Amino acid sequence: MSGIAGEIAYNRTADLAAVVTMTEQLAPRGPDGQGVWSHDAIALGHRRLALIDPSAAAAQPMHHVDHGLSIVLDGSIYNHHELRDELAAKGHRFTSTGDTEVIARGWLEWGEAVFERLQGIFACAIAERDTGALTLVRDRVGVKPLYWAEVDGALRFASSLPALVRAGGVDTSIDTEALHSYMTFHAVVPSPRTILAGVRRISPATILRIEADGRRSERSYWAPSFARDPQHADWSETDWQDATLDALRTAVQRNLVADVPVGSLLSGGLDSSLIVGLLAEAGHTDLKTFSIGFEAAGGEEGDEFTYSDIIAEHYGTDHQQIRVDSARMLPALTDAIGAMSEPMVSHDAIAFFLLSQEVSRHVKVVQSGQGADEMFAGYHWYPPLAEVADGDVDGALATYRKAFFDRGHDELAELLAPEWMAGTDVSGDFARAHFAAAGADTATDRALRLDTTVMAVDDPVKRVDNMTMAWGLEGRMPFLDHELVQLAASCPPGLKTAHGGKGVLKEAARKVIPAAVIDRPKGYFPVPALKHLQGEYLDMVGDALHSRAATGRGLFRTEAVERLLAAPNEKLTVLRGNQLWQIGLLELWLQQHVDAAGGAGR
Repeated sequence: MSGIAGEIAYNRTADLAAVVTMTEQLAPRGPDGQGVWSHDAIALGHRRLALIDPSAAAAQPMHHVDHGLSIVLDGSIYNHHELRDELAAKGHRFTSTGDTEVIARGWLEWGEAVFERLQGIFACAIAERDTGALTLVRDRVGVKPLYWAEVDGALRFASSLPALVRAGGVDTSIDTEALHSYMTFHAVVPSPRTILAGVRRISPATILRIEADGRRSERSYWAPSFARDPQHADWSETDWQDATLDALRTAVQRNLVADVPVGSLLSGGLDSSLIVGLLAEAGHTDLKTFSIGFEAAGGEEGDEFTYSDIIAEHYGTDHQQIRVDSARMLPALTDAIGAMSEPMVSHDAIAFFLLSQEVSRHVKVVQSGQGADEMFAGYHWYPPLAEVADGDVDGALATYRKAFFDRGHDELAELLAPEWMAGTDVSGDFARAHFAAAGADTATDRALRLDTTVMAVDDPVKRVDNMTMAWGLEGRMPFLDHELVQLAASCPPGLKTAHGGKGVLKEAARKVIPAAVIDRPKGYFPVPALKHLQGEYLDMVGDALHSRAATGRGLFRTEAVERLLAAPNEKLTVLRGNQLWQIGLLELWLQQHVDAAGGAGR
């Protein structure tokens, strides 16, 4: 819905100029309006994407002078109508029909407990005049981002990491533990760390409160349980299929809440096709759908239009096929990296960036199928975990690492320069602690929990938000509705891993969409040119790694870089990612977001 930024200073007035700089940096997230405000030690900034109550009455920052409350919101609250009615019955009066005012009034009525009542995607900041405190919060599954940094006796926050860097004063040195995660844990850097030592990310379902004197307190207000629910003990496979379909129907309807038209991305896979099918089932006609394809490279096809066309024709959608040739993709690649809050090595990023550019010409909100693979065990590494004994944490972790990690600690030491190597196996230790925690019944449950609460948030979910919001387009993901997430978490893993993965979802989908897209081989957003580096793409990576900035930074061993450049397509990760692209993308991102802003990146 927007971009938000702000500062709370501890022994001085807020730096309004810094907040203005951050707010301007967030302009693509909110092309419909802007606002900044300051009072003593607190300043807030907002860029508006007008989706709910587009009138001036819902402009932000929003203030309730009588109660000394100011608020900025990024996101959309799907149950704002119901909460408004409940609050009105308690005597609250509203001056807008927007969701931001509902949060503010809910805060006055329930305090922090208001966030537990919200259904939707949101990052929010609330400033209190009387206490001088600032509260930051992020939605349950982390769809909306929120970063913060300590700068010159103050805490600053923003919807993107580059916005914080642009305002100055941020420690832009590389966080070696985050670097270890990026290079081993398939480019995932778990919250609260980011690749920069001076910037932290608020974790999903987390409330961070900063007092006037700088004291901070933090608490989580929700977490899914991956243990079996006794209330579902007698459910049959059909019961689980019906419950899954009902929960997804509800989620799809919730994600339609807006005062503007809502479209749908349609890759041609099970997940996006099912969303379109449920929208059609509910009577939504003239639905706008969008798919994208790229030129083939290295013998690999670059589109899945065959399957997306089946769904578009079956439901008579207003469908747009977007074909991207190499001549268009190369210039867009720099812009896509510019839209990344953090380095995103997945090829999907450029696909989503270009797709979002086209979609934003037609709608302001779009639904997508992200999250289903993590919720319903769609990846290939889940079935082997069923062979691991429930209590064997080390065995479960070894199975997971073999299928998901890009490289081990010792192999990383052969690539990174010694001064950039973390002293311990950071990502391995993180995954082990996650697997050993209570609340997950089986090895498969442990992997699903890690992927749902960490990997999904800091890879595909972040990618969708960044690339859609780069064009003033809000990407919504019904599969990440928190009630559906909890239902999927409690589902017996064998039902999810059946039929090659997503078994319970596939069987439920047969009641809605054509079998041809259910029984097809698993696909993805293919961008062959970034997997099979050659020509101008290879030159771009080579120039970045040979640049003065890269050699001065010295992240990688020279001989290791030269080996990768000499055989650019031979070294792939276990998930078939190009290892050269992984290090090249990191350098390209640092040069665009850190070096260009005056940071040293060291």
